[in-house]
Amino acid sequence: MTVFHFFNCAILTFGPHAVYYSATPLSEYDTIGTSAKAAAVYLGTALVKLVCLATFLKESENGNFDPYQELLKVLINFIDVAGLYFALTQLTHRNISQNHKFQAVGLGWAFADSVLHWLAPLWVGARGLEFTWEYVFQGLEANANLVLNLSLAALGSLMWLRKNKPRILIPIIYACAGVLATMPSITSYLRRALGWQPAKAVGFELFSSLMMAFLSWQLFSACQRPA
Repeated sequence: MTVFHFFNCAILTFGPHAVYYSATPLSEYDTIGTSAKAAAVYLGTALVKLVCLATFLKESENGNFDPYQELLKVLINFIDVAGLYFALTQLTHRNISQNHKFQAVGLGWAFADSVLHWLAPLWVGARGLEFTWEYVFQGLEANANLVLNLSLAALGSLMWLRKNKPRILIPIIYACAGVLATMPSITSYLRRALGWQPAKAVGFELFSSLMMAFLSWQLFSACQRPA
């Protein structure tokens, strides 16, 4: 039963990444190399973030929400945006379109994020003797992060790769990217300051990820139309 629960949670956490790769044209264009490069950039970015968090942040002893510390976390989280910029603009890619490039980068980024954050907790905890919903919620949270990372990569491609986008949409694109970059701090506030239970917090993440994906898709489609 414990092994069965572990594999179920692992499939829920990492399976959607493989399904997305197989079900989209990414597999036809063999973009696995682009995703692997993006994953490597994510790991480097995560290391820089870890050093910054260890240097500038002090964890609250009672676990209460600290606005000053959370503001620092927001600023440090923008290192992800810098890493994503590097992955989209500075890495060499195969001869693939902009549509496939941002998807491959976003998928690799999201997969590395899931492995780094959820693989060890799943391996240690999901094989326990008792069933717990904690790791099911973690899997659902990983799915929400997949959608959020793909949305941020789509907006990043519009900001940094798309030159002839409508001027009226530029502020909206940057605003949506800012919301996506600060989403970890938003969910942290809901959990720690407002005391939201895991089911409610994960539900919010799933809903917000779908809303941001819809907005990103609309913005991307609008920028693809000829002027």
